[in-house]
Amino acid sequence: MDRRKFIQATSLSGFALGTFGTFGCNLGNKQEEDKKNEKEAGSVRFQDFALNETTIGELQKQMQSGARSSREITEMYLKRIGEIDRAGPRINAVIELNPDALSIAEALDKERKAGKIRGPLHGIPVLIKDNIDTNDKLMTTAGSLALLGHQAARDAFIIKQLREAGAVLLGKTNLSEWANFRSTRSTSGWSSRGGQTKNPCMLDRNTCGSSSGSAAGVSANLCVVAIGTETDGSIIAPSSFCGIVGLKPTVGLLSRSGIIPISKTQDTAGPMARTVMDAAILLGALAGTDPDDPSTGQYPGRVIKDYTIYLDANGLKGKRIGIEKSFLKGHEGVVDLYQKAIALLKKQGATLVEVELVKQINELGPFETLVLQYEFKEGLNRYLKQAHAGIKTLAKLIEFNKKNEASVMPYFKQEELEQSETKGGLDSPEYTEALRKTLSSRLVIDELIKTNRLDAIAGTSIGLPCAIDLINGDYETGFYFCQPAAMAGYPHITVPMGKVHELPVGFSFITGAWQEGELIRLAYAFEQASLHRSLPKFIPTSVPV
Repeated sequence: MDRRKFIQATSLSGFALGTFGTFGCNLGNKQEEDKKNEKEAGSVRFQDFALNETTIGELQKQMQSGARSSREITEMYLKRIGEIDRAGPRINAVIELNPDALSIAEALDKERKAGKIRGPLHGIPVLIKDNIDTNDKLMTTAGSLALLGHQAARDAFIIKQLREAGAVLLGKTNLSEWANFRSTRSTSGWSSRGGQTKNPCMLDRNTCGSSSGSAAGVSANLCVVAIGTETDGSIIAPSSFCGIVGLKPTVGLLSRSGIIPISKTQDTAGPMARTVMDAAILLGALAGTDPDDPSTGQYPGRVIKDYTIYLDANGLKGKRIGIEKSFLKGHEGVVDLYQKAIALLKKQGATLVEVELVKQINELGPFETLVLQYEFKEGLNRYLKQAHAGIKTLAKLIEFNKKNEASVMPYFKQEELEQSETKGGLDSPEYTEALRKTLSSRLVIDELIKTNRLDAIAGTSIGLPCAIDLINGDYETGFYFCQPAAMAGYPHITVPMGKVHELPVGFSFITGAWQEGELIRLAYAFEQASLHRSLPKFIPTSVPV
């Protein structure tokens, strides 16, 4: 399976087929009418949460008025996690809770009473992906049993930014193990440490990955915002599958230091939220120049710290948007949503131009695979060498997995790890040529934008969530739009476009480097005109019962 197919497939996971016995609509031996009534009652019960669909702004108003404190809000989210992540439908989005979350919230409440407000994230609980270092009691494992017990010596740069902004680090989220760079037949959302994350919209459906737990947690209202990471689709795809907003920034806007790496060329962290406004707030808090990540010094001018200035409900008026032509064919339900989104762009005053970007970028896929394998080996060895973990090299990781195959590799193996280990250094001619080819994706996008005088290019983010299938692994459902911006290192945002059979589909905008503000403007205008985000229903399965 090539890298595009490997990343684009949905997730599979380690829960047994009978796990729905703990769900609130346990069918037992009841009659068909009882089954229907219990299913509906269960859905309502899990949707009944006082902070459902709340925003950063609404939580700030509650804390400012004294209606709720940060501690109270944090307690509510912890209870919510206990009720539907650890019990009930068992989303399994959170891999570990922060034992200091309440004390952090209390300290921030005291600061507020003393008149110190750090900014819009002051007192706001945030979940982060378990491949991001935190210098606290939480582990950083990338979902791997090989790193169980590993506690980082210092915060990742973006976590330092997050703490300085006054956020409450609620816990860490599950992910596709090693950010989905372990096997060519992997199950997204599954890790040997964390098990399988489920899609809160339909529990037997994939969350995609690798930021699976962050997407599911935001969608299921386990937090108000979360942080994910992406190499190729790992923020955008799970956000689309779970019906939320995901923003992958230009590589270099956010520091990667302290994040378990795959690719220095394509890796980035990014915000995941239920609204474009909340994603914009979190992005501004995380951005900054880090001497330990030279890519952050490439920003042309002063780093923007307030992206909410781009929130404009009329932001589509007068814009020229390229429409990915290939997505006008495919699954009829998804194509119908896409055509309605295109009509909405026109109604909001945008001029549309059909373009064909995906075909050109797909031809570069094999070169991307080589780049990732070379960079993964170099980056992971460098990370492990300084980590407080027993595993110090990629070779030792492979050896650990083989020795613990029953627990680490019960469903799929480690072909990606093994292939990466065979690669040489970054001075290899094969690598430098592959990198040159991969980076030519920037020329393709830039030329398309310049020739057609475009403000952005739009398309369906990814297809419908596939079913969880531990036997066969992930499979494609089409419409994959993540690769162009990922290979180029350019920004990409996805916004809910609607649902097909209760399964979400996202609508994407991409553009050139450092144009996050423009993407936020377009996405916000689309969001406000469509309002497609809706509560997940925790439907057990699409199979009639």
